[in-house]
This record gives sequence, C-alpha cells and structure tokens, in this order.
Amino acid sequence: MSKIKHFTRIKTSKEFNGVYNRSSHTRHTPYFVLFYRKSDEYKVGFVASKKIGNAVHRNRAKRLLRAHFIENIDLLSRGSYVLVAKPALLRASFLEIRKTYLYALKKCSALT
Repeated sequence: MSKIKHFTRIKTSKEFNGVYNRSSHTRHTPYFVLFYRKSDEYKVGFVASKKIGNAVHRNRAKRLLRAHFIENIDLLSRGSYVLVAKPALLRASFLEIRKTYLYALKKCSALT
C-alpha cells in the first residue's frame, strides 16, 4: 500500500510569487506551465487566467490539472508545485495531457 502524501494549498499571492521567482525548475508545455521548487514540505497551486475563458472554462482547466496531480501524487518529490493552465488544455484529450504532465515532471526532476 502506498504512503499518502499530504499537500497544502498555495493560496496567497506571496506564496505564488515565491514559487514563480525562486523555482528551481520551470517547464513549458503546450497545455500548461509547471513551476517546481524543492522544499521540505508539499505545496500545490493551480492557476487559470482569463485568457482561458469564462469562469466555467477556468474552473474546468483547474479541475483537469488537479485530476492529473492527484492521479500521480505518489510519484512526486517534496516541493512546491504551481501549474498554470494554457488555452489548449481544454481542447486536449485526457491521455495527451497525462503524457505531457509526466514528461514535464520527469524533466523538472520532480519524480521520486
């Protein structure tokens, strides 16, 4: 049985800016941007700007990113993660996004 990891949510602008400005790894993909910063605790934040669309589209984009994050939570190393959605995310299939997500984590050295 796998060990369940507990993540805290990144909520404030100060926390988001800390990850953006001091991220040790950044990976741009066609569907999202991944910011990863190594640290002693697990933190995560999801962002979808108005470029994505209206509130329904922004919430769907964040739900998709959250689903991939939760699906692969056992593979992740300690650190802070921020995933920023891009408009193409809503047009892609779940499998395409998963493949890209795992590749981005691998390139950022965020997998255990």
